[in-house]
Amino acid sequence: MGISNNIRAQIQESSWIRRMFEEAAALSAVHGAENVFDLSLGNPLLEPPPEFRDELLRIANDETPGTHRYMPNGGFPDTRAAVALGLAVETGLSFEGTDLIMTCGAGAALNVTFRAILDPGDEVVLIAPFFGEYTFYVTNQGGAPVVATSHNDFQPNMESIKAAITDRTRAVLINSPNNPSGVIYSEATLVSLANVIQEAEAQFGTEIFLISDEPYRKLMYTNDPYPFVFGHHERTIVVTSHSKDLGLAGERIGYIAVNPGYEERGEFISAVTTANRTLGFVNAPAIMQRIVAKLQDVTVDVSEYRRKRDFIYPALTKMGYEAMEPQGAFFMFPRSPLPDDQEFIRLLHSKLVLTVPGVGFGTPGYFRLSFCVEDRVLEGSLPGFEAALAEARG
Repeated sequence: MGISNNIRAQIQESSWIRRMFEEAAALSAVHGAENVFDLSLGNPLLEPPPEFRDELLRIANDETPGTHRYMPNGGFPDTRAAVALGLAVETGLSFEGTDLIMTCGAGAALNVTFRAILDPGDEVVLIAPFFGEYTFYVTNQGGAPVVATSHNDFQPNMESIKAAITDRTRAVLINSPNNPSGVIYSEATLVSLANVIQEAEAQFGTEIFLISDEPYRKLMYTNDPYPFVFGHHERTIVVTSHSKDLGLAGERIGYIAVNPGYEERGEFISAVTTANRTLGFVNAPAIMQRIVAKLQDVTVDVSEYRRKRDFIYPALTKMGYEAMEPQGAFFMFPRSPLPDDQEFIRLLHSKLVLTVPGVGFGTPGYFRLSFCVEDRVLEGSLPGFEAALAEARG
């Protein structure tokens, strides 16, 4: 076939998450969907809040000319201003609409950002465990992913990050609350990380961006304020989406925001706006921009995800699984009872429970489960988890 070697390799290394999702469909065809317990995919269970439907109906009935036409590639000015105002309230910083652009979700935001800052061979440091698609986003734009590690509590290992940074490093990418671990990077972690980056900049005479991927920022189970990156490093960028906090994963709407204290932010915004156009995204969907402009202070009912966490976490740890209690997002990342996490995933598979091996997140020896599923799936999975653990222990 006449496809590129790059895409051929990506097909071979395709996402473990999607692979397990397809396995679940195959098992359901044999055993019946009611007997298969698929915890592999982080597909938001909660429907969008009622304010979303109100805005959608209002726009559907709006006959104002130009509502659905092209707009500036960075997004509607009034939408950018509304999002900037929401960020200003959250962070206490003076964001303006010109400090951000609207994108087709966080995935597009990352591809656009990497296109704007990477030259061929430039490096991006990823901190394991990380969302597996990150490596593709970096290589898509000619970059090279370099993996650093975390400690047992999944807070980043600063010595590992120091060793990973070279004179070709252009960015360090973090994700908090983290997919797959559910851990929130602490304020102290961000301070240490910024110090490591700034020391490397001084050592190599380079500029390094700290990029924070935050689609789970509003899905937190603590009462502490979210630790933003902006106050710790000048060259900080946030990419995010409303896939999770508004239950709009299929609508592909998000944004890129640059630190208002970054002196060269105008050039950066111009670069990502151009990349947004030339990569073929052109602009974020018009209807979704109109809607989310009105919903910056609205979320799904986060207490529902907390309730599900409070069911599955104690149930599995009581059985004997080792895991950190998720602080946010809707994932749990237990240690595999077998040294080979893929072998344990196959064992769970035989019990009709679908999860994802840690190797898919750069961290072998663990597995990820998603608890954004119906209660019957969580409850029904428990016998399989218990049987698999007993079998793994011999």
